Amino acid sequence: MAATTSTFKLSLLLSLLSVSFSGIRSDTLQNAGAIPPTCKRIECPNYDIIQVGNGYEIRRYNSPVWISNSPIQDISLVEATRTGFRRLFDYIQGKNNYKQKIEMTAPVLTEVLPSDGPFCESSFVVSFFVPKENQANPPTAKDLHVQRWKTVYVAVRQFGGFVSDSSVGEEAAALKASIAGTKWAAAIEKSHRAGHASVYSVAQYNSPFEYDDRVNEIWFLFDMENELHAM
Repeated sequence: MAATTSTFKLSLLLSLLSVSFSGIRSDTLQNAGAIPPTCKRIECPNYDIIQVGNGYEIRRYNSPVWISNSPIQDISLVEATRTGFRRLFDYIQGKNNYKQKIEMTAPVLTEVLPSDGPFCESSFVVSFFVPKENQANPPTAKDLHVQRWKTVYVAVRQFGGFVSDSSVGEEAAALKASIAGTKWAAAIEKSHRAGHASVYSVAQYNSPFEYDDRVNEIWFLFDMENELHAM
């Protein structure tokens, strides 16, 4: 009976994801620096706000732990996220080596390494933030692996609505434009050249059941510690 209930819940979630991701345009949020409302209800990774700028903020995340899919090849971020989410849902429902259920957290994070052309497959890594109580020894599972981040800096742009394949490119371009000419842009470019970060990531905070006050984010991850030590 429990297995049937979990299967029904997953099927319903995925059907809603299919409709909501593809059919509704995103809207840029103006409240840079605001904590996503979801993080007042469920656990999210802690961070320090370093700077709030025009259309962006800079955060410092201190060693969050994630459970991540192996890279998924697809032409669509939406479809890749659905594939990765299905595996992660099974994981938190107890399909792991401890057979342990894990509390839902936010955000679901999709790292993006775009392809060279519009009709070529990109690479996506979909991750779930591991709750603090499980971080010391998180369960493992087939085709999933643990990521333990060191201190990492993130340039962030928030936007609302439901994520679509077209919206993420627009929002990533807008974030790049908003930080152009800053020391953050230089640090991000240096990290990308060194191969230390994906091109960008998409953080989604809401259940597909939620239609109001949705918050999504574009993330540019970069290393700033070495730059600060050099100053």
